Amino acid sequence: MLSTKLPKMFYGGDYNPEQWSRETWEEDIRMFKLAGIDVVTLNVFTWALNQPDEETYHFEWLDEIIDLLYSNGIYVCLATGTANHPAWMANRYPDVLSVDFAGRKRKFGFRHNSCPNSPTYKKYAKLLVEKLANRYQNHPAIVVWHVNNEMGCQCYCDNCEKEFRVWLKKRYGSLEELNKAWNTRFWGHTFYSWEEIVLPNLLSEHLDESNPNKTAFQGISLDYYRFNSDSVLDRYLDEYEILKKTTPNIPITTNYHGHATYKPLDYFKWSKYVDIVAWDNYPAFDTPESTTAFRLDMMRGFKDGDPFMIMEQTPSQQNWQPYNSLKRPRVMRLWSYQAIARGADTVMFFQLRRSYGACEKYHGAVIEHVGHENTRVFKEVAELGAELQQLGEILLDSRIDTNIALLFDWENWWAVEFSSGPSDQLKYVEEVQKYYKAFFSKNIAVDIINAEADLSKYDLVIAPVLYMVKDDLDKRIEQFTSRGGTFVTTFFSGIVNENDLVHLGGYPGKLRNLLGIWVEEMDALYPGKTNQIVMKKEIKGFKATYECGILCDLLHTEGAEIVAEYGSDFYKGMPSLTRNKFGKGEAWYIASSPDAEFMENLINHLCNQHSIKPILKTPSEVEVTKRTKDGKSFTFLLNHSDEVKQIHFSNDTYEDIITKKLYHGEAILEPKGVLIITPVETGMD
Repeated sequence: MLSTKLPKMFYGGDYNPEQWSRETWEEDIRMFKLAGIDVVTLNVFTWALNQPDEETYHFEWLDEIIDLLYSNGIYVCLATGTANHPAWMANRYPDVLSVDFAGRKRKFGFRHNSCPNSPTYKKYAKLLVEKLANRYQNHPAIVVWHVNNEMGCQCYCDNCEKEFRVWLKKRYGSLEELNKAWNTRFWGHTFYSWEEIVLPNLLSEHLDESNPNKTAFQGISLDYYRFNSDSVLDRYLDEYEILKKTTPNIPITTNYHGHATYKPLDYFKWSKYVDIVAWDNYPAFDTPESTTAFRLDMMRGFKDGDPFMIMEQTPSQQNWQPYNSLKRPRVMRLWSYQAIARGADTVMFFQLRRSYGACEKYHGAVIEHVGHENTRVFKEVAELGAELQQLGEILLDSRIDTNIALLFDWENWWAVEFSSGPSDQLKYVEEVQKYYKAFFSKNIAVDIINAEADLSKYDLVIAPVLYMVKDDLDKRIEQFTSRGGTFVTTFFSGIVNENDLVHLGGYPGKLRNLLGIWVEEMDALYPGKTNQIVMKKEIKGFKATYECGILCDLLHTEGAEIVAEYGSDFYKGMPSLTRNKFGKGEAWYIASSPDAEFMENLINHLCNQHSIKPILKTPSEVEVTKRTKDGKSFTFLLNHSDEVKQIHFSNDTYEDIITKKLYHGEAILEPKGVLIITPVETGMD
């Protein structure tokens, strides 16, 4: 449970009282209570207000609003306010200003432009957080600390360059090892002094401002991404350590970017250092439900299945997309329950009251510019608030159980897309999501894991485009498979080590023995061009031929069974799908990027082998998940369509935990409707 002070799902969001009068605060709190809002996030962008110069601090306004909220039964998620340095700091201490990818020094403005290796930023951020921690350590309103906000800045300044050299010394120990890891004899890059090393950007190793992935030295650019992610993490840890020392019993988090797959920061590594994962959920009007589900499952996967926070979502519309459409009626409720269905234990919004100036004045809010509760959006928020009050703690800390894992690794992602070929069409996130969607469409739960995860609890592990095989990953995959697991990987796997150096001796490198194949060549297909996967033997559930594209590996078997072959081009008849027995298990290799129908048929086959069944079979556009707690299960049915859907389930009797209505054998799900059902014993036949 996130807090014993509030034994239910947190319901609330970001509030900016510093932009409003005391009279407005009181009116807003009246409406918060009408909406069932019980947690308010404060102090996110207030550094300039709280600290007007090096020596002066003003927290009186913050005292006042925290006390006022608490006296009205509303708790506080207190941000540290370090997300945007003040203008005075930028003017007097320019080292806080970041340098962009093209080598240009920024001026004050926008946000998230603080250099993560600025001594000035580090000094004043820590001082501010110490003041906050000491001032509010015993205030009963505080239920969670919120460090910074959507952290992340890639900086290429002189301070970062100096710290990069320090980071490299710790990683490699000597220039000899660094030169070996980076293969610096290529293009005469051998370094004889640490001071000779420069950051990789448009002034050094990178080639194209419009495509930051194009680099001459993948190993150098890969290490910069690692270094930058670690540098930003260090600034988070500065604050975390102060808060944890002063308030050890208050959980601490920071909100991850709205794209869960935010490339600059390795969120698997970061998640070791948050007490609870928090995410800002901002799908567009046309974002596929499976994509949002993938990101939600990733949040759950960051801390081995623990529940997470939705720190932000919009109650109606966003402000930064080309077309900021409204959330249609019931969609906010539907998407909130989708998050809960996949492991969230909070529902929170940005923002609680609309700003009246600057770029977020048209971003949706619980309280609109009209300033009263008589709006469609407010009424929907209040209805959901009442439901969450009714649910209480029934779902808190419940888990999602699965024996399937989908491997997604940040360093692998960086390396795949830094690679100089073989195809610009290869996008790592998209390839992983293709496999995820096949499970999603079958209502089969999966865990999203990274390369460090324990594989022993799974029956099936799928690792699309596992380009980088680092540390002992190959040995752990072999152990998993030999014990009876099924391992699946694809083209462009097993190619390089952690430094992006090719595993010599033939692809797929350290996976070659496990897979029983070796890859001779890789053919990159032009956009729109395809080949075919032609089944060589009849397998139940598979049709004869499928389309494939992007890359086609030309491979030879070394003990693996050929399950399918290519259907065209000069490599027609070469293997496109193989299966290798390994100990008690088997390892599959998919040599190209197949169409969706192939993926669904393969998933069906593999799940049947392990007796893995869908949670429930449903009509199209009805999403199903299941959370369990203390031996009791809660099945979520979410209708993403604009049509009524009829759901059939077993002859057991179920109760909807929201409406208390009983269902026996079937249910009708309204457009954008939600059911959360649990089995009950009624004595019915």
